[in-house]
Amino acid sequence: MHKLTLAAMQRSLESGEFSSVELCQHLIERTKQHNETLNAFVSITEEQALSEAKAADEKRAAGDTLGSLHGLPIAHKDIFCTDGVRTSCGSKMLENFVPPYNATVVEKLKSAGAISLGKTNMDEFAMGSSNENSFFGVVRNPWDTERVPGGSSGGSAAAVAGRLVPACTGTDTGGSIRQPAAFCGITGIKPTYGRVSRYGMIAFASSLDQGGPLAATAEDCALLLNEMAGFDPRDSTSIDRANDDYMATLHQPVKGMKIGLPKQYFEAGLDDSIAALLQQAIKELEKLGAEFVDIELKNQHLAVPAYYIVAPAECSSNLARFDGVRYGHRCEDPKDLEDLYKRSRAEGFGREVKRRILVGTYALSAGYYDAFYVKAQKIRSLISQDFSQAFADVDFILGPTTPSPAFKIGEKTSDPVAMYLNDIYTIPANLAGLPGISVPCGDVGGLPVGLQLVGNYFDEARLLNVAHQYQTVTDWHTRIPG
Repeated sequence: MHKLTLAAMQRSLESGEFSSVELCQHLIERTKQHNETLNAFVSITEEQALSEAKAADEKRAAGDTLGSLHGLPIAHKDIFCTDGVRTSCGSKMLENFVPPYNATVVEKLKSAGAISLGKTNMDEFAMGSSNENSFFGVVRNPWDTERVPGGSSGGSAAAVAGRLVPACTGTDTGGSIRQPAAFCGITGIKPTYGRVSRYGMIAFASSLDQGGPLAATAEDCALLLNEMAGFDPRDSTSIDRANDDYMATLHQPVKGMKIGLPKQYFEAGLDDSIAALLQQAIKELEKLGAEFVDIELKNQHLAVPAYYIVAPAECSSNLARFDGVRYGHRCEDPKDLEDLYKRSRAEGFGREVKRRILVGTYALSAGYYDAFYVKAQKIRSLISQDFSQAFADVDFILGPTTPSPAFKIGEKTSDPVAMYLNDIYTIPANLAGLPGISVPCGDVGGLPVGLQLVGNYFDEARLLNVAHQYQTVTDWHTRIPG
């Protein structure tokens, strides 16, 4: 059962091949068996999941109206608030935090009938490119447990790749859905900024964060995104725009679609083996009728430095609320208020979070705000303009998701800059607020490689369409770690 995609599980439940209880029980047992190795889950909600699965089976047997995800098992990144279930954000600061409400994403998926099997591990407060920054320990890549799964949604990606669960939620601030999807050989889509509600999603960088699905296939992502997307009046950044039916357009032909190839994405820094795999993928898409043109994104090289001013600045602001007073970790026996603040934050936050808070606070400080933060926002505008000009001529932009396959655990922890450069191809889409998807396109030495497609605003349906059509003529997305 665990080898089935989410869509295949849906069909099997409808045909009565197995029940939701049987499916959830199987996946929970599988998770218990492999989680000690992968460390993909921080919480397994077995009792709650089986209770909901039993209710789902009874509802199906009674002939009631069912949601599109009725009885299907998923898991949530531990950044989404879940009523009555711990939401730690991978941090000691929230180690024992149990929210009294559900995030909108959780609420929507539950209303559609999905059953959560638990919460997945992540880089602390979503800050990281490797999932080595979690208070709950390193997540391991199912393809090679000595390597990272990518971050910050590494727990979700590892859980899907290891077939512990068919699909998971994730968040993407600078590539944190697409990069782990590439490292783990699965599909992940970051929607347009504002397409998926951020209500109940613990904030890292509010102008960049965006929730999205990770699954084995583009079809599964479409199935999940159909329910996740939509306007939410509780989120001031949510876009009031009619939803698309992402499943309805999956099978449309891609003939005549123009795809841009930015020369900046194929220059020095990209692994030669990945470049060769991208050329093979381009040939497959050409066979399907897609047309390719060379384009320029001349300011893309500025994306990483701009991002690492904007994101830490917003992180500094958002994480100021964790002060040991209202909720979260509180130090023991503080001498006074200042001691409470200092020790609670020093004990509660990990090294990477502290680094970004310090950088962000410095960039926002008097005398440096204009020199750093304002300048980074101006660069952000230039990057957005590059994309706007490109989309006047092309439908999509194709490139690598990552500059290399998954690296070894501990390989880059001593060099933050080298770690940050892993997101060099994904960050631009976040700065511009554009949708992007990563799909498996091959392997290098047995390690998966991802191809990234970036679309224009609100073009998720066509992105999923192209990804699905590519997956109909390739089998990289069907491969499962040994």
